[in-house]
Amino acid sequence: MAPRVLVAMSGGVDSSVAAALLVEAGFDVVGVTMKLFCYARTPVPDRPCCSLDSILDARAVAERLGVPHYTLNFEDRFGRDVIENFVAEYARGRTPIPCVRCNAFTKFSDLLAHADALGCEALATGHYARAEQGSLYRALDRAKDQSYFLWGVRREVVPSLLTPVGSRTKEQTRGVARRLGLVTAEKVESQEICFVPTGDYVSVLEERLPAGAAALAPGPIVTTRGETIGEHAGFARYTVGQRRGLPGGSSRPRFVVAIRPETREVVVGSADDLDRWDVELRELNWLADPLAAGEECEVQVRSHARAVRAEVQAVSAEAISLGLREPARAVAPGQSGALYRGDRLLGGGVIA
Repeated sequence: MAPRVLVAMSGGVDSSVAAALLVEAGFDVVGVTMKLFCYARTPVPDRPCCSLDSILDARAVAERLGVPHYTLNFEDRFGRDVIENFVAEYARGRTPIPCVRCNAFTKFSDLLAHADALGCEALATGHYARAEQGSLYRALDRAKDQSYFLWGVRREVVPSLLTPVGSRTKEQTRGVARRLGLVTAEKVESQEICFVPTGDYVSVLEERLPAGAAALAPGPIVTTRGETIGEHAGFARYTVGQRRGLPGGSSRPRFVVAIRPETREVVVGSADDLDRWDVELRELNWLADPLAAGEECEVQVRSHARAVRAEVQAVSAEAISLGLREPARAVAPGQSGALYRGDRLLGGGVIA
């Protein structure tokens, strides 16, 4: 009997092709799509994932492939684990990555439970990463690599994980979809957060934070030397590394270099002020044996940043401190630090 696999189908081309490749390889495929939030409350245009249209696209792909398809309602847990955390982090002057939370708390953990219930031996997704021999690695197409977003997946999940498009380029993936006549073949990718379809994340904060919340209240914009040069309309509108929306009048470009929620200050400085030679990560999750003090690795602090070499200065169950061999720019609290050795993803944590 062919192994049964649960495939997370978002309605985009990548997960559609993941399902198709598994069908062609002889697996017994079951497709599922997650309903993550209320569409009546948050209307969205056609998107690669999460919209009602995309649920219909995923269903159409499943029909084309001749496999069963189910829609699972994860709205409550997604709201609790992802959206509430998103709002709380911005209220603390931090910059969260909801996709990491979704992978860690919703997609993999909850879907694996449903896979067991449906008699599936494995879980497959359309992520550009490689799951091989119980470990996660970067995708072969480094321009599309999504392993950075997977550091929070529980280690015990990885041996049951399949990533069929991780060894392909995006164009090769679309080629499979075109060959099979899938409705998602030419679907455009979106870079926006699924529950912030307009890209205006502040509107989500305004809706969910209490009236008079400090994160959306006026406060001073100050330089690294303590000089007040302007006023902002809420520190939650800013993130470390941001240049847009800052006062002019300087001979050199200004960037947000820190946010101080306790005083509502947004601190600005030069590009050089963005460089960091150390990083501390908390909320750790290990996909390999934990690193020890003195060991070396690479750390990636943004989704599109280059990983930089680092040495472990100190490590505990709660945190890891890294000294960098070269500076990392715009290290923002709340973002993720993914740890690698070569292409292998070792784990990661939240930048403290």
